[in-house]
Amino acid sequence: MKNGKLPTLAQKKLLRAKGLDPDAWLVVKNTSRSIEVVSRIALKKQRIMGTKPRTRVLQSD
Repeated sequence: MKNGKLPTLAQKKLLRAKGLDPDAWLVVKNTSRSIEVVSRIALKKQRIMGTKPRTRVLQSD
């Protein structure tokens, strides 16, 4: 298994948007379409599709 790296701020936001705790996951692979993370505790892999978290855009009147 490859050594995981700590997630960047953008990756932490993506993990939070997907309902995961960024402190419990390490980034193994970062591609343009997805990131692959591994759990620090259970050593389970998970692939997260998308590169940006979905946020709501507020429109001003």
